[in-house]
Amino acid sequence: MKTFSELLQAYFTERLMGECNASPHTIANYRDTFRLLIAFAQQRLKKPPTKLAIQDLDANFILAFLEHLENDRGNSPRSRNTRLSGIHSFFAYAALQEPAVGAVAQRILAIQSKRCAKRPIDFLNRAESEALLSAPDQTTWSGRRDRTMLLVALQTGLRISELIGLRCQDLVLGTGAHVRCTGKGRKTRCVPLRKEVVTALRHWLRERKGEPTDPVFPSARGRVLSRDGVEYILSQHVSTAEATCPSLKAKRVTVHVLRHSMVMTLLHAGVDRSVIALWLGHESMETTQIYLHASLELKEQALAKTEPFKGRNGRYRPPEQLLAFLQSL
Repeated sequence: MKTFSELLQAYFTERLMGECNASPHTIANYRDTFRLLIAFAQQRLKKPPTKLAIQDLDANFILAFLEHLENDRGNSPRSRNTRLSGIHSFFAYAALQEPAVGAVAQRILAIQSKRCAKRPIDFLNRAESEALLSAPDQTTWSGRRDRTMLLVALQTGLRISELIGLRCQDLVLGTGAHVRCTGKGRKTRCVPLRKEVVTALRHWLRERKGEPTDPVFPSARGRVLSRDGVEYILSQHVSTAEATCPSLKAKRVTVHVLRHSMVMTLLHAGVDRSVIALWLGHESMETTQIYLHASLELKEQALAKTEPFKGRNGRYRPPEQLLAFLQSL
């Protein structure tokens, strides 16, 4: 019978990389899940990773691990469910490879995902976006890099993985200027660029002096920026921008919030949802529905097209009541 270590190695090399040809992002996500799981097992069971058996990781242990993620590490239910999906995938594979662990796997596969509260998405308005773009110091190399990177993120709506994965050869700055990127599901798409973004990128690439396969936005050492590095850079500039735009203090700004901001700009401009879905690289147009719920301005525009209600005495009901009702939805 294969040990846990042997099954885990085969799961990554044979199943994910061989049979499924999973993306590097998927593999990295599952790798992090099992790093956390193994570290938790070593602390809880007092066993090194090489001594772990499948039977040690039963349903009660997995539930304790999920509670540890939420209570001790502060993960959200959504993150907890992401970790659970990786564990489910592994034990479904383990049950096929070693039928003797089928009973253990069956109980683990029966663990349900936790329901998540759906909150309105965060996004930046125009004043907040302009304050953020003004934050980087343009007299320094890193400041010019950061402003160009933030400008591209705000105008294109690229995911953080797509942003740090950009190569100089992915930019077309001539007629029909656009950027090529590969997103989720290995879908490659082209996103058009506005004139001011093209101008900023031309100046940056002239200073960057990179080869076609070099990253557009490198670190100080010329390497690819990490996800944490980009988020740190963004947080520093948000802190600077708060001095001129206090409303930023109430928002947790991430690269994905910049993506949301671009979508809201397109929605307010009247761009069709199907175009926005193609722009973002979404699998389904229904995914963009969340942005409609987030925009109070769009709801107010819809309200303005309706006739006000009349009470029994023939007087009109004040519109402020309707706005308060819409805000509570």
